[in-house]
Amino acid sequence: MIGHLTGKLIVKQPPWLMLDVHGVGYELEAPMSTFYQLPELQQAVSLHTHMVVREDAQLLYGFATEAERRWFRSLIKVNGVGAKLALGILSSMDAGEFARCVRDKEAARLVKLPGVGKKTAERLIIEMQDRLAEWHNEPIDSVHFSHGPAEASNSSVEQEAQHALIALGYKPQEASRMLSLVTDQAESSEALIRAALKTMIRL
Repeated sequence: MIGHLTGKLIVKQPPWLMLDVHGVGYELEAPMSTFYQLPELQQAVSLHTHMVVREDAQLLYGFATEAERRWFRSLIKVNGVGAKLALGILSSMDAGEFARCVRDKEAARLVKLPGVGKKTAERLIIEMQDRLAEWHNEPIDSVHFSHGPAEASNSSVEQEAQHALIALGYKPQEASRMLSLVTDQAESSEALIRAALKTMIRL
């Protein structure tokens, strides 16, 4: 199994990225909490990874910190929560905020997450109660995002952000509505996605 990769970042299109490791390109899917910490293209980066082997595919997921990977692994142990849903949760809430929702049994906030219905929210609350101690003491709320220069037009940035939100599980109409509320923050797709996700959780 592949547990860690260090290489040159050659593709960054949320939620997908590619690392060139000694001439081999590794495709990974990552939560937005990891994308906020990625360097510019052609720069070196190290990621913790989780590999899923299925009959029809071999999938690799990347995380900026070990805490993120532990959180992901805890989430996919919950009945009915797959990797895609776990990435959506990681992208939409930091660990501290999610822990508070579980502890205080705030199902209404959890159903705002992409792909989380009432039954899934209830399962998350029940099954994650005993697992909080595994990771909530290391909340993923210290993410720092450096605003780089805008290299693309607002329209292409918004389009990339919309594609990322849809890939995370939001319906096209939801993604458009979320982005319409934060169009003034379109200096980069990562910044726009981050603002849209925060807005959705607070609605």
